[in-house]
Amino acid sequence: MESGTIAAWNLKEGDSFIAGDVFCSVETDKATVDFEAQDDGVIAKILVDAGPDEIKCGHPILVTVEDEDTDISAFADFKPEGAAPVPAPAAAESEAHAPTAPSTPAAAAAATTATTSKPAATTGGRVVASPLAHMLAKEMGYDIKSISGTGPGGRIIAADVKEYVPGEAEASAPAASVDTGTAPERPMLAGPPVAGDGYTDYPISQTAQEIGARLAQSKRNVPHYYLTVDIIMDNLLKTRASLNEALGDKSEDLGVYEFLLKASAGSMKAVPSANASWMDSVVRVYDSVDINVVVGSGDTLYTPVIRDCGKKGIKGISEELANAMAHLESDGEEGERSAPPASAMGTFTVINVGMYGVKSCAPIITEPQACSLALGALENRIVPNDDPDSEEIYKESVVMTATLSCDHRVVDGAVGAQWLSAFKSYVENPSTLLL
Repeated sequence: MESGTIAAWNLKEGDSFIAGDVFCSVETDKATVDFEAQDDGVIAKILVDAGPDEIKCGHPILVTVEDEDTDISAFADFKPEGAAPVPAPAAAESEAHAPTAPSTPAAAAAATTATTSKPAATTGGRVVASPLAHMLAKEMGYDIKSISGTGPGGRIIAADVKEYVPGEAEASAPAASVDTGTAPERPMLAGPPVAGDGYTDYPISQTAQEIGARLAQSKRNVPHYYLTVDIIMDNLLKTRASLNEALGDKSEDLGVYEFLLKASAGSMKAVPSANASWMDSVVRVYDSVDINVVVGSGDTLYTPVIRDCGKKGIKGISEELANAMAHLESDGEEGERSAPPASAMGTFTVINVGMYGVKSCAPIITEPQACSLALGALENRIVPNDDPDSEEIYKESVVMTATLSCDHRVVDGAVGAQWLSAFKSYVENPSTLLL
């Protein structure tokens, strides 16, 4: 960045601070970031008011000192060279400043659910909210001024918008809730279709709006690149048929999808740096492989997670998939479906587009995950014959195309290629999944 504006001051002159406290929120044309203290001290003088005026990088905005009693008075009339005098900022609405924002999504969720809502922070009639919060509120049709902020200084963050229920805040003061570790279930708010002159408008449910907002944000933030490989499925299909024959019960037949999920988990074990997340200042590598699978479509789409997939057998994965699919079965006499349950966040996502006859696709990564895998349709193709004893140069095999989307900040091209090579090896030699 070359310049920015101060959206809001969280501290005032005379306030003491410790390392990690947030002085103010700085806005650019692309993002809103917190300006954090690096040491302990006291604010002696604020040189720039919050407001729409652009401030160039390198221009001083405040003076800090170590000793409140002896040093503050020395800067009472201080102003930087060449700068116009700036009026003192208004006193903060609350005497106690907000704590530092959590550094992880899980911590942020815990903080927002355990905090009592406060009125939205405003600066000169302008609501202080993050760009993502503004975007979500606009896409969901909410008046952002009616949403209570739980961020630093009462700033509205994305989690506040996602948890906001229209009308609920006006009816009664919201009480603090207990964090259960999963997102709350959301009602389906889509109404009936509205016919127009030559068109029909279909209202979008709140769940679909949230999914759309998250995908749009992820596509903007994550530097995607894509790797594609063709995989011969003959050995996997033989192994699947053999295991299904051993099971005997046709109602419990294993599908190809279960083997591919197991192979994905095995590939993460072979290339663990792909099972990770970009956390701004660090790359977080996870110990277990938690795979989100995409189930349903439209308003019934959700992404249940299979926890620690690498330690589960093919049968266990099949049972979890069956439980996820059971939710989509019709309930009621008219075949109406209930709202999909809230989906927990895993470390990796697998999307099966092959069931629709699609050969390949380039999926959007779900933040904060670093990779997403799309599985194409199984096709009969003519491929080179690898049997040295055969007189035929070519043979017919069942082939699947798999495409891996990668976050280049976490997984570079070499690592992504290693992961896809390991996945191909597991699928073409399914007996290695038992190791």
